[in-house]
Amino acid sequence: MTRILVATDAWKPQINGVVRSLESVARALYEFGAEIEFLTPQDFTTIPLPTDHEIRLALASCRSVEKRLDGAAIDHIHIATEGPIGFAARRYCLRMKRPFTTSYHTRFPEYIATRTRIPESVTYAFLRRFHNAGCGVMVSTASIADDLNKRGFQRLMHWSRGVDHRQFTPAKAEAFDLPRPIFLYAGRLAPEKNVEAFLELDLPARKLSLAMVHRGVPCKRPIRKPISSARKQAMP
Repeated sequence: MTRILVATDAWKPQINGVVRSLESVARALYEFGAEIEFLTPQDFTTIPLPTDHEIRLALASCRSVEKRLDGAAIDHIHIATEGPIGFAARRYCLRMKRPFTTSYHTRFPEYIATRTRIPESVTYAFLRRFHNAGCGVMVSTASIADDLNKRGFQRLMHWSRGVDHRQFTPAKAEAFDLPRPIFLYAGRLAPEKNVEAFLELDLPARKLSLAMVHRGVPCKRPIRKPISSARKQAMP
């Protein structure tokens, strides 16, 4: 059985697209005869991310990560995130001349620029150097691949997302008893989600906002009022 080690700074108890994607991939790859081992913040002491306390940053030294990787019987290393764990795993692979792949899960430069004063150009330069050192960068959509290609990212590979038909199926659909069409936002409240832009759209229909509120998000209080207003418009 092929053994793959995935180094990721995003892991449980976080609830986000990166964590769910990795969990789903691990289950699916096992059915294809591959086993995934994760190197996560749970293996290290962590501290809260200053701008979002629900995200824990691992205090992962390069030496501790290298010790873990040296002792693992693995066939391939994939670096899923660009945090402390991902950076230490990348350094190990370069030093040991081990091939590795990476993945680009989210518009991290825009995320950083929204929460800090760091320009997007600075973060993109860091990410370009981080990812171009590997054998390939996995991206979820063609549009993201085109954007990264224009920014100098190399060896981009399309890694599309799938749908779990056991969980999402028309047989389990529950229709909203509301006039059509409905424009729906489903997600957590965070600055980088730009929910305000959705609420301000001049749409010829009802807008329905379903928000999973994320504790400690700075923008939660300011946009609570417009979301409440949108719900009132959507309900008969």
